[in-house]
Amino acid sequence: MARLTISNLDKRFGAFDILKDVNLEIPSGEFVVFVGPSGCGKSTLLRCISGLEAVSGGTLSIDGLDVTKVPPSQRGIAMVFQSYALYPHMSVFDNMAYALKIQNLSKAEIDTKVSDAARKLQLDQLLDRLPRQLSGGQRQRVAIGRAIVRDPKVFLFDEPLSNLDAALRVQTRLEIAALKQSLPGTTMIYVTHDQVEAMTLADRIVVLNAGRVEQVGTPLELYERPVSLIVAGFIGSPKMNLLADGFAARFGASTIGVRPEHLSVKQTGEGWEGKVMRIEHLGSDSYVYVDIGAGEPVVVRAPGVAVFSQEDNVVVALNEGVLRFDAEGMTI
Repeated sequence: MARLTISNLDKRFGAFDILKDVNLEIPSGEFVVFVGPSGCGKSTLLRCISGLEAVSGGTLSIDGLDVTKVPPSQRGIAMVFQSYALYPHMSVFDNMAYALKIQNLSKAEIDTKVSDAARKLQLDQLLDRLPRQLSGGQRQRVAIGRAIVRDPKVFLFDEPLSNLDAALRVQTRLEIAALKQSLPGTTMIYVTHDQVEAMTLADRIVVLNAGRVEQVGTPLELYERPVSLIVAGFIGSPKMNLLADGFAARFGASTIGVRPEHLSVKQTGEGWEGKVMRIEHLGSDSYVYVDIGAGEPVVVRAPGVAVFSQEDNVVVALNEGVLRFDAEGMTI
């Protein structure tokens, strides 16, 4: 069991503040995902937790023990990197067993740990192969298996699926979800820029912006009740439609936000008049982009195949309530 506590953590590179007064409490066994725009500090925070980066201020504790200055190898943490970082001359078995051999475990212990991890990750038929003989998804599973055999208190994943193609991303994401179920007492922290990964894997999501924690909550809490424009515009794919000026003034706000699925497109009726700019057909849904004079086209998620064509004059109707934001970008 591993409860991670981050208190008043700062990280500076020279004169640049990368992380500013970060405070987080991650309960034992939780799967937490860090998201945020590029450069927000999410990977740096992960590296500070691992010990690969020294913090400039604040503390890190695991189960009440201060590990701020403890070497990475002694923190009980295992990290899975974006680039698999496998030894090319070693077999799958030897890659997974390497850290255990350094610990001078017996051959029987090493065989048992590697076999158990390989079975969980469906690698048991690949133990004699070299990394070059594996697919990208298989290599990432070996990297995960190398972490599992160490029985870490905390798993850290740094964008582990970003090098995989679309089909392998889905498959490996499901495997990581299954891994979490098989290790219920292990705390997992995962960095990604992918909305689907964050929404489907996380028990809670931490949104970072400019080195600070913007909001922490379950995926649905962040999706339905964002505290700011930053969170509202970042969580969700396609992203929330954000409208200002006269569109927002009638709702008593500086900016309003409307999810694409809360809008519909009609030929006539009440709503915002506009022109269809583009349609993306996805099979089960269509995304209809409509210029209503708001600067950027609004995106409407329509079920099935959209019946409209480019350049059609349409009306965008609001089917559900809007989110309202003040001039500082905070939810009203």
